[in-house]
Amino acid sequence: MFHKRVRRVALAGLALTVTVATGLGISSTPAAAADTSQVSVVHGIPGQPVDVYVNGKKTLTSFKPATVAGPLALAAGTYDVALTKPGEPVSSALLENKSLQVPGGKNLSLVAHLDGSGKPALTAYINDTSKIKAGMARLVVRHDAQAPAVDVRAGGKPVFSGLTNPKEDMAEVPAGTVKADVVLAGTTTVVLGPKDLDLAAGKDTIVYAIGSAEGKSLALVAQTIDGLGGAPGGMPAGTGGQNATGVSPAWYALTGSGLLFLLAAGLTLVRRRRVRA
Repeated sequence: MFHKRVRRVALAGLALTVTVATGLGISSTPAAAADTSQVSVVHGIPGQPVDVYVNGKKTLTSFKPATVAGPLALAAGTYDVALTKPGEPVSSALLENKSLQVPGGKNLSLVAHLDGSGKPALTAYINDTSKIKAGMARLVVRHDAQAPAVDVRAGGKPVFSGLTNPKEDMAEVPAGTVKADVVLAGTTTVVLGPKDLDLAAGKDTIVYAIGSAEGKSLALVAQTIDGLGGAPGGMPAGTGGQNATGVSPAWYALTGSGLLFLLAAGLTLVRRRRVRA
């Protein structure tokens, strides 16, 4: 009789915990989270708005140069990505990648840009969304311009050196506003900037050098990814799907409450049985 009563209370407590968790949309095994990636598109080809097609379906219309769109949620797999002049069909694509690989559970940036010789190219980068220490920001610089090797400076001091197309470099730096510029590698000859960058704590700030030095269309475009901050002591503070486990902190609170409820109920029954004995 005692074991039956404990079992009934345990099942009731478990049902209560699951009901509340479900009502908040919380799941211990989020469906498809590990198989879906967030994909942003960066337009770095100067002077030409484009329509963007994914597997033959138009996803962006009249996408302007020096802008960032997305992110799109794409399942892991192989995709056909094409860029056309506005209103033109995929068969007249200016640029196409018929075998773009999208891994599962990642954050990617797909950049349409000029390569070192001035030809249009599509380059995919996997963004680092790991936690950032409290009070710090992650600065990422990507060379996607028709230009020689460059150094990137912050406050007049080199942060990244000898960066070539289409390479990237990154570092965690103290949060704050910095004045950044781009110079020819090994020189003080400024080719881009200076530009004030707001490096917010707990965010990726990704800066793209785009355009053409030969065509005098060099420009900087920035993308940010937030929700990556770590609280003092290393406890994750990110929200909005950036949690590495994919499990909401509320789930831990509800689970803990449910276990305490079950434990308390079991102890109460044990005490009652002992008194009656």
